[in-house]
Amino acid sequence: QVQLLESGGGLVQAGGSLRLSCAASGRIFSNYGMGWFRQAPGKEREFVSAISWSGARTSYADFVKGRFTISRSNAKNTVYLQMNSLETGDTAVYYCAPNRGMDITSSSAEYDYWGQGTQVTVSS
Repeated sequence: QVQLLESGGGLVQAGGSLRLSCAASGRIFSNYGMGWFRQAPGKEREFVSAISWSGARTSYADFVKGRFTISRSNAKNTVYLQMNSLETGDTAVYYCAPNRGMDITSSSAEYDYWGQGTQVTVSS
């Protein structure tokens, strides 16, 4: 069974930064692509970013391009999301998940385990 533990969320003013971490266990971490999704109140979960098993390939939703950076450490079984220039619209619970393959995908249907999430709140 896969366990995922997200951390690093919090309250930040618009324009600020946060770095989210997701520690994974229970699966050979380096064999799988990883993704970050988010869900704001009253909205569906949406794709934020993904990274391939090696970290060589990344993908971003248009609304975070140039502001967020995904990375991973296979030695630490951890994936990160550096979030800069945060906007009030970024307020949401952020989730990480492993996908079923090694590459990147933005489809939530390709992700089969989810953590508890970490709350990010951006104030104006």
